[in-house]
Amino acid sequence: MTRTGCPYCGVGCGLVAEVRDGRLAAVRGDEAHPVNAGRTCRKPLELPSAVTAGDRALTPLLRGSSDERFRDASWDEALDHVAVRLSQYRPEEIAFYISGQLLTEDYYAVNKLAKGYLGTNNVDSNSRLCMSSAVAAYDATFGSDGPPPAYDDIELASTILLLGSNTSACHPILWGRIRAAQEAGATLIVVDPRRTDSAAVADLHLQIKPGTDLALLNAFIAGHELAGEWDAARAAEACGVPQVAIERAARAFADSEGSLAMWSMGANQSVEGVAINRALLNLCVVTGQIGRPGAGPLSLTGQPNAMGGRETGGLAHLLPGYRKVVREDHRAEVEAHWGVPAGSISPKVGLPATDLFEALEDGRVKAVWICATNPAVSMPDAERVRDALRKAELVIVQDAYHPTETGALAHVVLPSAQWPEKAGTSVNSERRIQLMRAAIDPPGEARADWQIFAAAARRMGFDGFDWADAAEVYDEFAALTAGRPCDQSGVSHARLEHGSLQWPCRSAIDPGTARLYTDGRFPTATGAPVLEPALPGNPADPPDAEHLLVLTTGRIATHWHTLTRTGKSKELVAAEPEPFITLHPDDARRAWVREGELAQVVSRRGTIKLRVRLDATLRPGTAFAPFHWGALHAPAGHGGVNDLTHRETDPVSRQPGLKATAIRVEPVKARKHARRDEVGRRTAADAGHAAPPAGAGHAAKSD
Repeated sequence: MTRTGCPYCGVGCGLVAEVRDGRLAAVRGDEAHPVNAGRTCRKPLELPSAVTAGDRALTPLLRGSSDERFRDASWDEALDHVAVRLSQYRPEEIAFYISGQLLTEDYYAVNKLAKGYLGTNNVDSNSRLCMSSAVAAYDATFGSDGPPPAYDDIELASTILLLGSNTSACHPILWGRIRAAQEAGATLIVVDPRRTDSAAVADLHLQIKPGTDLALLNAFIAGHELAGEWDAARAAEACGVPQVAIERAARAFADSEGSLAMWSMGANQSVEGVAINRALLNLCVVTGQIGRPGAGPLSLTGQPNAMGGRETGGLAHLLPGYRKVVREDHRAEVEAHWGVPAGSISPKVGLPATDLFEALEDGRVKAVWICATNPAVSMPDAERVRDALRKAELVIVQDAYHPTETGALAHVVLPSAQWPEKAGTSVNSERRIQLMRAAIDPPGEARADWQIFAAAARRMGFDGFDWADAAEVYDEFAALTAGRPCDQSGVSHARLEHGSLQWPCRSAIDPGTARLYTDGRFPTATGAPVLEPALPGNPADPPDAEHLLVLTTGRIATHWHTLTRTGKSKELVAAEPEPFITLHPDDARRAWVREGELAQVVSRRGTIKLRVRLDATLRPGTAFAPFHWGALHAPAGHGGVNDLTHRETDPVSRQPGLKATAIRVEPVKARKHARRDEVGRRTAADAGHAAPPAGAGHAAKSD
């Protein structure tokens, strides 16, 4: 029996892994864990199917071009090949695209290699698609990233505001705690264009039009200078909800003894994502709902270690310890810690992921190392992403599975260990650091991700990568956080053996910090929050006469990212076997499609096929489709939802606006030259070149 953490969402539940004869036999919730107290959602119970799947990547693979078949290689040959090839490029021509599925030690190793030794800040994470708007807003308003409250504030809150989060499906254990608080008397307000299971039990559901979050949030602080001319009456007209409902929600939040604001991708994945996040922070500060029990802004993270990734410098503008690459003093501190010459770290902000693939497309970046993520499915306007990868001179894919939609486009495949085959740390949405223990050995020649990055660094002749184990990697990173807002200098693997800790944790006797800003001081120049108006702008992809509906994308309870791991469970696949689109019956009628039929879904970028579901509670003019399915899982010719989504991003965070894409729906009909059919053929051909092992056909380790 091995106690560890869950590799799915950012809630950070504790799990117990049962091992028999060296194989993972069963998984259950850890009764002693402070987050979930033994409870768990359905997904981790099916982890044995994922760990023992037949499409695990077992040995390094090499090929000269995408027209060739892969061949097996030794680690020595593969690492030599990577070292020689990367040495042929200038720093700005090399990029890394990494993942919130990585452990902190993995994140730290790749950032040290890329930013300290290769001299490129082109290191970005799929957290760019998940949390970058929240990161930018926390930093701009409070002076530092990091959610101020703890999960225990859920039970202490008198009012809970959920905005852009179907918590019951995406963060089920926290949903259980929210429902318990509601049953104990807390008022639950849900803001969502859909009547989700979360919204259905709310005391007040504000079913706003997609894209009108800012109008609503400003109405919550009507009369304050930050709100401009927005009041409840004007917001009601813009949002399409009753004025009295807005006024009731605003009073409940402001007058409550403790109000907690919680949000997720519905707020972040917008071209106004930073403004929406700043409006939520404005609301908490203006109403005094911060720095005390049961109150504050608590963003819900989508991946298990997106938080830890940010702390290690896992976005293109960051260095470890929430330092900035543009600051000379921050670069000097990290250079000294790493023992590299002054000036080794570039002062130029690297490419965010949403720009990276354009740079591959036009040749500014020639080599990309992709780890534990599947951008060929998860990035917006995904066919352009796949084309960009086809044009790249060198694509290295490091993953626990092969083939994936992205691995099918690689020149080098490096097999990595996954949960629960490696040790390290992970940080959840309440800043809780926990030890992810290894329970079994990795299959074949797979290695921990930090070990692969370290071995590659040594092949390139770089010093400073001779760590004996993950604990040594963590110690080096933790020392670099001393004195920083995310201080973890009092944390070690040995200490985490006795239980998880919340940062900041500044010494070996510091018990950790449950709640930030309790003294009213913030790490800004003035010590006070920096509040700015967050007013509505214009939609990036508005409906028109040709595209009448607004498509919002998201997750469903039984699946995970690009069917990561969940696509290997017969039970989970049986529960949701194929992609679908949900429509209001009136919209379906106008489109001449019916419940259960295949429909053609068309955006300004592409066309795919989805099965129709009808929902009379859905706001007319709005459609919903989950993004999980790519070419390896969707029925032939159906396509992935992100083939439809636009590439426009928030101007500050560069997070894409995945929640609002203009579409039309029409009956399926023969189309001789359909773009989607061509996409399907090309993806199938790429995957065919990959020479998959027996049992192949599943998704990547991460999104």
